[in-house]
Parts: sequence; structure tokens; C-alpha cells
Amino acid sequence: MKRPFSNLKVIEYGENISAPYCAKLMAGLGAEVIKVENTASGDKARINGPFPEDEQDIEKSGLFLSLNANKIGITLNLKKKKGAEIFKRLIETADVFIENNAPGYMAGLGLGYDTLKEINPKLVMVSITAFGQTGPYRDYKAYHINSCGAGGISVGVGNPKREPLTMPLSQGGYESGANAAAAVMAALLARRKTGKGQFIDISEVEVWATTHAGQNVMTFLYRGVNGIRRGIHGGRTYPNEIFPCKDGYVCVITPQGEQWKRLIEVLGTPEWSKNPKYRDRRTITGQTADEVNVLMIPWMLEHTKEEIFKICQDKRVPCAPIYDIAEVINHRQIKAMEFFVELDHKKAGKLKYTKGPCTFEKTDWEWQTAAPLLGQDNEQVYCERLGYSQKELAGMKKSGVI
Repeated sequence: MKRPFSNLKVIEYGENISAPYCAKLMAGLGAEVIKVENTASGDKARINGPFPEDEQDIEKSGLFLSLNANKIGITLNLKKKKGAEIFKRLIETADVFIENNAPGYMAGLGLGYDTLKEINPKLVMVSITAFGQTGPYRDYKAYHINSCGAGGISVGVGNPKREPLTMPLSQGGYESGANAAAAVMAALLARRKTGKGQFIDISEVEVWATTHAGQNVMTFLYRGVNGIRRGIHGGRTYPNEIFPCKDGYVCVITPQGEQWKRLIEVLGTPEWSKNPKYRDRRTITGQTADEVNVLMIPWMLEHTKEEIFKICQDKRVPCAPIYDIAEVINHRQIKAMEFFVELDHKKAGKLKYTKGPCTFEKTDWEWQTAAPLLGQDNEQVYCERLGYSQKELAGMKKSGVI
């Protein structure tokens, strides 16, 4: 069956995670994505690992490979007059333009939205930055740690007796990329009615403030209470904990009183559970959670995470094993969902890649090609599509345009 975005033409001029991930989601649903990279070294993600067999190569970056499957790859120097002219030709027939450069960067090249919409009034352009296109922080450079702090997420992450923490890895890039993709889809629906495109401003800080930090923000707005770091005590009712066990960790949560009673039975109704000090779970949550953890951990350490999971499952106690990445990849549930697909890359070889974040009944994700080599499709795009001759192509390469 025809995929939902099979007639959509997307231009991506972005680096690292947010813009490439946004474009990847659209490519997986059938959009034709032309990825425009700088002529010298391409997307900065190319120098970030992991690399297969630890062999550093701009064509073998695991980050780049995972974010850029199903894309057509070209190089183009937009700072050159000829490069800007060629870019405008690409925009003429595009539906969507995705970028994550600093605010004002595209306008400084003469390729801002005000210029591009004159070329193509139906164009939907999305810009992803840390702080957005307006405001006093507009021109501040920022990384994941900065946006977590400014977006209200770090204040709620970590041990309450220690300093705030950032979210692990580069979640802000993926979150803002996913939100950008959703916003683009909404703008495309609006275009059906108006016949016109529009500009979309995605701020990573706003993404944090409306997703993970949303509860912290609402709690402050409605109750005047700042975010609270709970550390390993994640919930409002004990236990909402991650416990060490014989071969790793398990998460145990009992929001209901009956579940707590059944958990005590799982533990063999130890003597400490009869102590009035440990009967009121509100008191435990606020005052003695660390003490109760110490009392529960010995039983946990006598069992593997699968044993604990099975025992808790039989007793209807909410519990989940904490899997490492190898266990996730090889888990029978993940395999049943066919979550991974294998693609053959010209230099990196055959590798596994994740599919999309959801499953469609009739039009699922489809990964056909691995990420492009740097400038891999220059001839196809410039000669076959735009009509430049081989001689002109050679001249553009020599002059640094491509």
C-alpha cells in the first residue's frame, strides 16, 4: 500500500540530531528527503561514534547512519552565490524545509523564510533551535544540558540531597525532532485548506517545558511548588523504586494498598513489616524510604530479575526487570514486534537499525536504503533533476560549490 508521505518532497539542511531525526521520521513514511550537507566534512554527526569496530570514519558513524537512512545525500556550499542559487531551485518544488541552524543563519545567507516563501508560497519551513527565534536568549548557543536546565526538567532529576541532573544522552534533540515532525504534519493539513505554507519555530526549551517538565510547570503554576528531585524514590507513594537484585535491577511500584500487602507476602511477611513504623506508607515515603529499602534489598539480592518478575506477576504486584541494551535487542517482545531492520551500507556494511516509534496497521515504516555517503547523490540531483551537465558539475566541484 502507498505510504502516507510518498508524494512529499523534503529538503533537510541540518546537523547532529534534531533536524535529521525529524526528516528521518518523514522519510520512513515515504517522503523523499534530500539531505544537504556542507562540502568539507558534511553533517557534524559524521564525526560522532559509535563506530563499527572502533574504526573512525565519517562514513561509519553510528549516530549518522541511524539518523539518515532512506535519504538522498548531496553536498552544497550555501555561502557561495552559485550554491544559494541551486538551493533556491531545490526549494521551488519542495513541500517541506527542515533546518536546525542558529536563528538568523539562513536569513544571513539570503535564504530565510521571507525569501523562500516568495519562491514557493506552499513551502512549510521548520527551524529547530535551543531557545527559539525570539526573546533575549535567541542567539545563545546551547547544548542538551543547557536546554534541560532552562526547560525545567533538571530541577526534578536526581537525588534530593545532591545537585540537579540533566536527562541522559541527547533526548532533547530527539524530542524536539519528533515535535517538529508533528508540527510539520499539522502545517501540511492546514495547507490543504489555505493553499499556503507557513514557518514553524521549534524551541527545545519549550519542548521540555511542555513534555517531561510539564507536570513540574503545572504544579508550580497551580500550587506554587517547585519541582522536587526524588532520586530513586520516584513516586508519591512508597515503593516506586529501583532495587538491586542477583543479576541486575528491578523496578517495583505499588500505588494501591492491596498491591503493597501482596508485596509484603512476596517478601515472606518479614517481622519488620509488622512494625507500626513501617505500616503507614505516607510516613515511609516522606521519612523512612531509605530504611525500608535496606530491609527489602536482601530478599531482592537472593533472586534474579526474571525470578522476581515472575513471582510479582503471579501475585499481581507491578514489577519490571531493568534490561541492559543487549537484553533489549534480544528480548522476545522486541523480536516479535520486528523492531529492527538490517540495511547494507556501502562502507559500514550490514547493520541493524531501529524502525519508527509506532506501528501502522496498513502503512508501516519502510527502510529501503542506508544513509548516503557524503555527496553520494550529487550527480543524480544536479544532472538528472536540475539539468546541469557533467562539465558544469565538475566545475562546481572544483570551485567548491558542491
